[in-house]
Amino acid sequence: MEIRLEHLSKIFVDKTGRETRAVDNMDLVIPSGKLVGLLGPSGCGKTTTLFMIAGLHKPTHGKIFFGDDDVTKLSSDKRGIGLVFQNYALYPHMTVRQNIMFPLENLKIEYNEAVARVNEMAKLVGIEDQLDKKPAQLSGGQQQRVAIARALVKKPRVLLLDEPLSNLDARLRLQTREEIKRIQKETGITTIFVTHDQEEAMSISDEIVVMNFGVEQQKDVPQKVYTNPHNLFVAKFLGNPPINVLRGEIKSNQLFIQGVLIGDKIAKDGLYDVGLRPEDFKIDEKVGIAVEHPEVEITGRDTLIRFMIGDTQIRALVDSETYSTANQIRLTVRSNKIHLFDIESGDVIR
Repeated sequence: MEIRLEHLSKIFVDKTGRETRAVDNMDLVIPSGKLVGLLGPSGCGKTTTLFMIAGLHKPTHGKIFFGDDDVTKLSSDKRGIGLVFQNYALYPHMTVRQNIMFPLENLKIEYNEAVARVNEMAKLVGIEDQLDKKPAQLSGGQQQRVAIARALVKKPRVLLLDEPLSNLDARLRLQTREEIKRIQKETGITTIFVTHDQEEAMSISDEIVVMNFGVEQQKDVPQKVYTNPHNLFVAKFLGNPPINVLRGEIKSNQLFIQGVLIGDKIAKDGLYDVGLRPEDFKIDEKVGIAVEHPEVEITGRDTLIRFMIGDTQIRALVDSETYSTANQIRLTVRSNKIHLFDIESGDVIR
């Protein structure tokens, strides 16, 4: 089921009459059968967008289509959605079986079919041995699986997940996001996943939509967004360790930062904001930036080197074995990995 947003906006008005534009004229297509992550900092409009798709918020302007159906004015229960909230919203007095079956009772599904559907969904999410327990007897990850099973048991056209992993510890987050990806692939249901965690979004999404101040900044497969950011905001938001951003100058297709030659870069002479991802540095014993008195943090396979260019700290992520065998540390940057951004607009320089 393709989802299409056309000129979608949401303006909230407080008691004093002050307006907040949470989503601003968004045009977006979610391809059928894909898992798409809405990603951005708190307040960027991602949850508001999800809630408009769900029918929980009424758009101020614009339209929402599921396939060829205009669902903009339909109530939430008539859109054919499954919605999983951040806090799971399970009924504590009901068993897992009763929680999953509850939506089918509201739909007046015949009992034998309802039982079959519950068993099918419980098996899909891996909780078939937990059906007679109450939510309080389950781990956070298991409760999340119950919430997903309850959303899917209705056989919705669209699955919507609002920060579904934020209440889990690090190990469970990793395990559960892998499960969400598996479930989505097995069901083939169009899924929208809201998160502020860039690693989470990039690891399970077929495509990500990076948002800021209610506006789409970039939409593409995760690796393309990461390696080819459209602007400085996207470049800075994605990446851990974060991208190094410095003021640089191009002279005769050479890039200088605070008088230090960084490498060759074909661009018009002038000043730019320069983005250098830590992992795009490499050690070279003969040429490059001479690194003196670095701070070094070895994290197993990788070594994080912190050093100064002028008064600016730089982070470089290099192979631990290469670092340990180097006689002298000089760092170069791959010229095709140097990102230049317009100082005024923040847009990338192609």
